[in-house]
Amino acid sequence: MNKAEVLTELESLGSESTKRTLMKHGAREPFFGVKVADLKKVLKKIKNDQKLALELYRTGNSDAMYLAGLAADGAKMSESELDEWVKKAYWSMLSEYAVPWVASEHENAFEIGLRWIESEKEEIACAGWCTLANVMSMRGDEDLDIKKIRELLKRIEKVIHSERNRVRYTMNGFVIAAAAYVAELTDEAVKIGEKIGKVSVEMDGTACKVPFIPEYVQKIKDRGRIGIKKKTAKC
Repeated sequence: MNKAEVLTELESLGSESTKRTLMKHGAREPFFGVKVADLKKVLKKIKNDQKLALELYRTGNSDAMYLAGLAADGAKMSESELDEWVKKAYWSMLSEYAVPWVASEHENAFEIGLRWIESEKEEIACAGWCTLANVMSMRGDEDLDIKKIRELLKRIEKVIHSERNRVRYTMNGFVIAAAAYVAELTDEAVKIGEKIGKVSVEMDGTACKVPFIPEYVQKIKDRGRIGIKKKTAKC
């Protein structure tokens, strides 16, 4: 499939009800309102066409951009290309999922995440925290900078409640990721979660909730999943 064919198919799969739902979360035109399940059906057709993925992201169409995040191989992208992607990630499905998925596949993913979290732009900072969380979920502990992760946990403990709205959400997710995927940090991350308490995030009037760190990690413990790594952050 080429770009035009993909966009035509996405348009046929879109619905006004899905558009309305996604717009409540921050999506804006142009986009068709395609459900993630349907995007994955298109993904099977385009497989891992890197050139097409890059073209789809450049369209500025949110459905196509999310699909690009599923299809692209971040290991084949330059840091400048990833920087261009994150600059265009204007809402959470792109800044907290599609872009971090791809960025976390890059060999310098951890360094990229550290750079992005310092951004004054909320969406880029969010992408940074999510990229760092994804790195912890995929790389062996021996390949992680545990000392730096500990520093970030302490930083979050101090500043999370005064941070920007979605940054609070992604920081909360970072603490959960540290507890879930880095076994030697589990207890430390949970204690920090207890000190942080419940994190308030405005969810654009939707029913979405912010996980309470100790409770969420306990569920992971109960499933025997602490320290179990993933092959990919994409889902």
